[in-house]
Amino acid sequence: MAFLARWGARVPYSNGALRAGFLPVLVVAALVALAGQPRAALPPSRPVVSAGGLVFVSGITSAAADTTGKSTEIDRQTHAVLDELRQRLGTASSTLGDVVSVTVGLRHASDYDAMNAIYGTYFPENPPTRTTIAVDLPPGALIQVSAIAVPTGTSHIAMQPGNWAKTPRPYSYIMRTGDLVFISGLVSRHGTDDSIVPGGVDVQTRTILDNAGTLLRTVGLTYDNVVAARVFLTDDGDFEAMNAEYRRRFADMPPARATAITGLMGHDAEVEIALVASSVFKETMGPLVSPTLPVSTAVRAGSRVFVSGVTGVTDTNADDPTGQSVEALSHLKHALSLAGLTPADVVDTTMYLPRLSELPSVDAIYGGVFVDQPPSRTVMGAKLVSRPGLVEIMAMAIGNR
Repeated sequence: MAFLARWGARVPYSNGALRAGFLPVLVVAALVALAGQPRAALPPSRPVVSAGGLVFVSGITSAAADTTGKSTEIDRQTHAVLDELRQRLGTASSTLGDVVSVTVGLRHASDYDAMNAIYGTYFPENPPTRTTIAVDLPPGALIQVSAIAVPTGTSHIAMQPGNWAKTPRPYSYIMRTGDLVFISGLVSRHGTDDSIVPGGVDVQTRTILDNAGTLLRTVGLTYDNVVAARVFLTDDGDFEAMNAEYRRRFADMPPARATAITGLMGHDAEVEIALVASSVFKETMGPLVSPTLPVSTAVRAGSRVFVSGVTGVTDTNADDPTGQSVEALSHLKHALSLAGLTPADVVDTTMYLPRLSELPSVDAIYGGVFVDQPPSRTVMGAKLVSRPGLVEIMAMAIGNR
């Protein structure tokens, strides 16, 4: 049985983010003023952040070099980013064998098999959990890899249900370390034989979450223990159908969540869901993101706080990345404050941008919020569920560091 508690009053929020009307006016005003002030360039992220017994590695890409053919180039870039991952982990007393979770972004889903052939050589035994999606990347980049690891010597174990077939792909379904359980991005397949379960997004979501329940039970947990979820849809028109099924498993005290519109691996997949669970006491911070969405503003489990994806769309900033960044980061600061934390406590962020060309405008605001020791960060070109949305940020923070 999970230990659960609610924190804060239930207040309706909208647009998949916190309403600006509930934020301190001075916070928004300060960020607006900061955007107009000249200052020295600030690094938007650190390559590696060690905190709370985990090692967070920012998204790694490789510049294009080989022009002899795309297949050769994806091989070269996959080697390059995984070699860099190994090097970064070494600076934090960790290794590839200590990685528990990986996110791979591919420019072309057709590079999946070629990437896997290389990737598998870097993780030959008990590979980490993994989520792979097709996204926009910086010019010339074909692959991006970010990771979470533990320091060498920290216990971590790969697991799967006893009656499930071993996945033919180089990842584990479950990786457990301490109180945390990472579950790979799941698509609609039978766990017992890895065969595809066809159907619309409602059937696919139901299959995924049924399988997630089996995986959670394998480690002695339930849906109540899930603290964070990442959902990827190929079509924003499927959002409500996905939510209808998702709500059946997470009707009360749901996990923090971000949903992005991306490509997926395999032409039959319409939805993919990756989860993080914890065996320690779970609290939800503040209200649901929206009365109609099964998404908590933030979730605390022990010293860790998981914040749902925040956006910043208002009636006046529909095509203004700077304005939306100001609003989104104000929402993030407010969500953190519900747990008694500040941006200085954030250790990792994931950012979705429909237009990567607008990253400099976003970073002009982002860099002013994360000034001294910015978190690790992964930036992906992906559409948002809210079509006018230009930026969404999901975060993890750790208190008492």
